[in-house]
Amino acid sequence: MKTILETERLLLRETDLSDVPEIFQLHTNTEVQKYTGEPIPDTIEDVKIAMKNHIQKNFEGRGYGRWAVIYKPENKLIGWSGLKYLTEFDAVDIGYRFFPTYWGKGIATEAAVQVVRYGFEVLKMNKIIGIAMSANLASVKVLQKAGLSFDKLAPYEEGGEDVQWYSLSRDEYFSG
Repeated sequence: MKTILETERLLLRETDLSDVPEIFQLHTNTEVQKYTGEPIPDTIEDVKIAMKNHIQKNFEGRGYGRWAVIYKPENKLIGWSGLKYLTEFDAVDIGYRFFPTYWGKGIATEAAVQVVRYGFEVLKMNKIIGIAMSANLASVKVLQKAGLSFDKLAPYEEGGEDVQWYSLSRDEYFSG
């Protein structure tokens, strides 16, 4: 598996189908899913299909995606973080999701900062956005600490609740 990024505590690498059991556990955790707006998968097969149809296709088609995050002190997959192209908005979104045991330790911020750096410095992106439900204050703080600024309050889907949209342009990244 190809390592993409490494920090003092974290290793971000491409996901593969061997990660399905851990990703299934992550995505069926009601605390984790509370602010995602996504349904909880019914079966492990649902996660496998989603990984094949979305995550792996992003890697193949765009050269980036949602990377598995390995916590080096335990050599354990603790979540994911990375970039995803949102066709409906013609924008690249930063995302992250971790098991609750690892919340409040700066891990999401550590990963997000490196993902943003990689997006601008390696992939030469022009803009990265982040989307968070207003009630998810921890996620909002991660976006801010990663350098993104509040852009607007608007629904993700037509008729849906307003969510907070953040963004950071290439020019802002390199001038900041």
